[in-house]
Amino acid sequence: SAPTATMSAATSTALKAIICPSLLACDFSSLGTESERMLALGADWLHCDIMDGHFVPNLSFGAPVLKSLRARLGPKPFLDCHLMVTDPENYVEPLKAIGANQMTVHIEAIQPDPSVVIKQIKAAGMRAGVALKPGTGVEAVLPFVSELDMVLVMTVEPGFGGQSFMEDQMNKVKALRSAFPSLDIQVDGGLGETTTTIAAAAGANVIVAGSAIFKSKQPENTIASMRKSVTEAL
Repeated sequence: SAPTATMSAATSTALKAIICPSLLACDFSSLGTESERMLALGADWLHCDIMDGHFVPNLSFGAPVLKSLRARLGPKPFLDCHLMVTDPENYVEPLKAIGANQMTVHIEAIQPDPSVVIKQIKAAGMRAGVALKPGTGVEAVLPFVSELDMVLVMTVEPGFGGQSFMEDQMNKVKALRSAFPSLDIQVDGGLGETTTTIAAAAGANVIVAGSAIFKSKQPENTIASMRKSVTEAL
């Protein structure tokens, strides 16, 4: 029921704006330096896209790279891991071992019983998120929100760069926010300062942005602007 979901979802604290630079857009040859720079400029979470070359065509990085990053950054920074992989259950223990804070898996990859993987993530001590591709209806995740800390609404097709923000996905965000007032709702894909305002108005409070932040001449201002848009809409 919705009341249970509201109590279980997110944390017990009030919703807040969370800005997550996507490391996929950084200079991989300087991953540690880039991550430290983002944290110093005000990033709340570091968004880590793990791709297996199967669920999506691209291959990115996995637990070994993040293990090195965690050792470099220390225990404090929040590693927000978005898994675009066919077998996410195989990643629970490796990500737990490297100190991932949150593991978001695609609802399309955890059928027929999504609760199994969600419970594995929670049992490993990580926050659990579920992601929806643009073509997947919001009703696919509704029965499981009570078990989740976050829902990620993809605003581009996962695994392909250079796409534009899909504003029609905001209907999913609105539906989730209406039903679950305290749920962390993340959006990812084509987010810049203008589209963040649109997403925030729909109810998203967790913003993933790659090139909009990393290619900004003043990324600290971009992060601050995004946070302001979300905070004002909350």
